[in-house]
Amino acid sequence: MDLDYFLDRWSGREGGAERANYQAFLSELTEVLGVARPDPSAATTELNDYVFERAVRPVGQPTAQPKRIDLYKRDHFILEAKQSRWRADNAKYVPHYEQLSTPSMDAVASLSRKPAWDALMRNAFTQACDYVAMLPPDHKAPPFLIVVDVGRCIELYADWTGTGRGYSSFPDRLNNRILLDDLRDEVVRKRLAAIWTDPHSLNPATRAAVATREIAVRLAEVSKSLEAKSFAPEDVALFLMRCIFTMFAEDVGLLPPKSFTDLLTRSLERPDRFARNLKDLWEAMDKGGDSLAIDAKVRHFNGGLFASTTVFELERAEIGELLAAARKNWREVEPAIFGTLLEQALDPKERARLGAHFTPRPYVERLVEATILSTLKEDWDHVLRKAEHAKSEGDGERAISLVKAFHHELCSLHVLDPACGTGNFLYVALDLMKRLEGEVLNAMEALGGQEGLAFLKGEGVTPDQFLGLEVNPRAASIAELVLWLGHLQQHYRNREGHPAEPILQAFGNITKMDAVLSWDGYPVPQVKDGQEVFPNPRQPAWPEAEFIIGNPPFIGGKDIRANLGGPYTEALWKAHPAMNDSADLVMYWWDRAAHILTAKNSRLRRFGFVTTNSITQVFQRRVVERHLSGKSPLSILFAIADHPWTKATKDAASVRIAMTVAQAGLHEGKVLKVVHETGLETDTPQIQVVEQFGRVNPDLTIGVDLSKALALRANEGLASRGVMLFGGGFILKKSEAELLGMGQVKGIEKIIRPYRNGRDIAGKSRDLFVIDFFGLTEDAARAQFPDAFQHVLKNVKPERDDNRDKDIRNRWWLFGRTRDEIRPALEGLARYIVTVETAKHRVFQFLDASILPDNKLIAFGSDAADVLGILSSRAHYLWYFANSGMLGVYDREAVYVKSRCFDPFPFPDATDAQRAMIGAIAEELDATRKLVLAENPDLTLTGLYNLLEKIPELSPDEEVQARRGRVYILQHLHQRLDVAVAEAYGWPADLGEQEILARLVELNQMRRAEEAKGQVRWLRPAFQISRFGRPGDTRTTGELDLGLPSAPTSTNLPIWPKDRDSQPFEVESAVRDLGEDVTPSQLARVFKGGGKRIEPRVSQILLTLATYGRIRRTGEGRYRA
Repeated sequence: MDLDYFLDRWSGREGGAERANYQAFLSELTEVLGVARPDPSAATTELNDYVFERAVRPVGQPTAQPKRIDLYKRDHFILEAKQSRWRADNAKYVPHYEQLSTPSMDAVASLSRKPAWDALMRNAFTQACDYVAMLPPDHKAPPFLIVVDVGRCIELYADWTGTGRGYSSFPDRLNNRILLDDLRDEVVRKRLAAIWTDPHSLNPATRAAVATREIAVRLAEVSKSLEAKSFAPEDVALFLMRCIFTMFAEDVGLLPPKSFTDLLTRSLERPDRFARNLKDLWEAMDKGGDSLAIDAKVRHFNGGLFASTTVFELERAEIGELLAAARKNWREVEPAIFGTLLEQALDPKERARLGAHFTPRPYVERLVEATILSTLKEDWDHVLRKAEHAKSEGDGERAISLVKAFHHELCSLHVLDPACGTGNFLYVALDLMKRLEGEVLNAMEALGGQEGLAFLKGEGVTPDQFLGLEVNPRAASIAELVLWLGHLQQHYRNREGHPAEPILQAFGNITKMDAVLSWDGYPVPQVKDGQEVFPNPRQPAWPEAEFIIGNPPFIGGKDIRANLGGPYTEALWKAHPAMNDSADLVMYWWDRAAHILTAKNSRLRRFGFVTTNSITQVFQRRVVERHLSGKSPLSILFAIADHPWTKATKDAASVRIAMTVAQAGLHEGKVLKVVHETGLETDTPQIQVVEQFGRVNPDLTIGVDLSKALALRANEGLASRGVMLFGGGFILKKSEAELLGMGQVKGIEKIIRPYRNGRDIAGKSRDLFVIDFFGLTEDAARAQFPDAFQHVLKNVKPERDDNRDKDIRNRWWLFGRTRDEIRPALEGLARYIVTVETAKHRVFQFLDASILPDNKLIAFGSDAADVLGILSSRAHYLWYFANSGMLGVYDREAVYVKSRCFDPFPFPDATDAQRAMIGAIAEELDATRKLVLAENPDLTLTGLYNLLEKIPELSPDEEVQARRGRVYILQHLHQRLDVAVAEAYGWPADLGEQEILARLVELNQMRRAEEAKGQVRWLRPAFQISRFGRPGDTRTTGELDLGLPSAPTSTNLPIWPKDRDSQPFEVESAVRDLGEDVTPSQLARVFKGGGKRIEPRVSQILLTLATYGRIRRTGEGRYRA
């Protein structure tokens, strides 16, 4: 199609029905670009790889109503189209809102390459991003998203990571919008055509990597030549780094065009003048001022790089190499690999591997995105939503204020790489954060034009936010240079004009130090008897940061001593006592970051490391397990157990690594598995992965997200730890109890009771008693039981008088923790269930109701044998163990955490016959154990289960004990119990561990949904209903079914936020939770304190959410996520 005809046909066209116009516009655009038109849609969706209206569905919802991508080309792009309504003069346009009817929305925006705040385009971009996540599993995230305002402009966004979560303006924020008339430019048309035909050819990393390698080869030749003249390697390195920055400064316009290149060209003719001229230029760059060498005024650079202006006399050939490097396009140099290549160029030992051993940028980007950018983008998305609502309400100043505050936070946070090397991770983090800053600047400019940007007052993401620790001084210096190159590259992509002077600043953000070991006198070890000594070895302090990321050194645990020396290794172990001696060196960084992450009031939000892929093996896994199951646990949010790392060559395969990203608390994560690799020998390798979601285990496999299971009302009030005495004087031997009147004084059995703790249950019972004055005042206790009172007065009160807790001190005759909450549940029972809180084996048994449980026992207020059986089953054991608190790793004891192990546990809805069967087996199990222990005083409960665990590998002596302990019978009863409980749940008896946990979580969520509607499956209804029941509990599902979305009961209603900025998030969350069409009136009733009062505000929020593509409008006044 003729270009002029196309432009005349579509320019200035009055907008109308979007659906009717966009397909015609795009079809004709493909003809202008010389690419194929979209294919006709096939009946089978799987065949529709390049079509209009490509159907996709949300993940995990195969029956959901399909959503449709306006134009999709597999592995190339997703395109969303909108159409503005043009004014007749072509100078202004009015956004088309007939379907959205957004209140108080700006009606007019200037036709410009710089977009005004355009709700339609933002809606389209949001939708396109959502569609990426809905693509079939075998479809990779496309590199491009395209947003089209039909007849007006095209906006381009690219993500080269392959994750589908890093789309940013392409090629940069100043040039990503293509106006229709720009299609007259052949370069623009070729760029668009490449998106249709070969999108990866536009990846700047491809060209940058080639250019960077060529430059490194040139510099290596100069370095080699200077070293041959016996110049100090450090001086050579600094000289070449100054040359490098000067070349870059020329190409970005910080120096006059071709000024340095011309200086080098002239020096080819007169090499004798090279050193003098270059020294003159560098002195001018250091202080700012005139340079005779280039006959121009030079900006003030400073920053320490030019503080030394040492220049070497070079020969003509060496100058020629510098000139060849200077003629490269330094705007395209890739700092992500430049540092590594420069280090190889400057190091004689590494020079032979130049260009053959480095990490391609996409690999680094994958970890940086998961650790830093995903978090910041989520923060930015929240702010953007608030700004959208403020703008929709006509409060532009509020919208600008929100965006400005986020920008300030972005420019205030810090990233630490505690093994930064030449700075590739820090650079990629800076680069991606600068791109995010570009999005923020776009929003700021759209909201307030240049006035919006004026609020920033020069603030921006700068190199001082990126902190590094590096033991190699040369690598540390290169890291500083790499950060400045990257920062200035991004400055010219995101902002207009030059940065303020001085151009460089000596931030000192790269510290030359050992990151895992310090000692008295660091960095020089002492020498005693010819051996290095590291006195008082300790872990050095790390700078505070919001994110930690990096690629610490790879030395296997068995090789640390050989590589680092015996004295250093011994000192390292002493400084890290929690580490096992066989752990790889990289795990010392992982362990340190984990401690920082989980420390109280820590600034750290996440850390992410590249480690050896042996992290899933036993010695590394122990480090991870210790932190995942610690008192203050962390979770792995992102993991890849096996991934290529360094570029492959014909002589060597790529190194394989693992990646992990951690965050404090209990969270669901995802594990990526590499399923296809191509181009590992290139600069742009293609790695295809599949994702699994759930709780990430220490071996980097996926488990079930148990954090989704919340406490059930059905179990309320039935479990608690036993009493906590706060005074050993309460405890009595049997003889002491008898002296105080046990068996003689009327009613004394109420206050002198048998007493058991964890050791009494798991081991040998001490047959002790305790004085329990619960329910009695001091006067009543003294009057009714004077002898017992006097015993407590003498043996407890002196100790209590010194207690700092006022209540414990004043109520000295009572236990410190009387456990009022469990006593009603035990009252009236002949027996109840207990388990030892901290135990190697999780065993439940009945105790006589006269016995008072200690704080180290968990008591359950039930005498039902079927409850004992279910608690003793494999289903509950797996649930307990997955939720337990670990005191150590592997063969250590685990803690029964009542709030996680019992409160959310969904008991089966068993029939009477099933309960009877489970109860009968449980009764026999409990009786057998008690009889065996009574007949064999040398055996203990722990001993019995030690034997049971070892079957069938028992020694001859253990076989004798097993026969006496009837351990094979115990094993048989447990097996029968597991089958009976599985039947009660309606499950096969041979389900795997993860399947059982998954079903329990699902059942918990079903029960929670029932309880929200008033249906509670009480575990002990006669006791619980009168105490914990609520008025709505008697209603049935049928009585609640009004043909409307089911609302939570009043006690579980989400609270309507007072803060207006928080209200849109709650409304959107409620719409998603309901999962069906909803009206503003229905949604307003979902909130506590809601109803008619908030309905107008809810209606406004729903409209705005739909305008920006956060939810969908499904009909007149109805909305859906």
